[in-house]
Amino acid sequence: MSENQAGTCQQCGACCAAFRVSFYWAEVQPPSVPAHFTERISPHLSCMAGTNQAAPYCVALQGEVGKAVTCSVYPQRPPPCREVQPGDDKCARARARHGVPELAPA
Repeated sequence: MSENQAGTCQQCGACCAAFRVSFYWAEVQPPSVPAHFTERISPHLSCMAGTNQAAPYCVALQGEVGKAVTCSVYPQRPPPCREVQPGDDKCARARARHGVPELAPA
């Protein structure tokens, strides 16, 4: 991700408020996502707290979607968060859900 694209993500955050962010429960063991930012959804899966709802909103997201945001666990974020890239399909769907203009793919 380029520096310009990272800046775009810090102004957006739509992906953090559009999808359930689920992952294998062992990925929350230190130094990964702090356990208090997660919730168990099955014996083997956890998700970022706040994302297992009809209107997902990750508890690690701070700020206003589409304006200026930060992730309080960015260095430890789980693989599903790392997989979303600026301008990809998930990014485009999340941005559309929040009325944020689409980006060109990276």
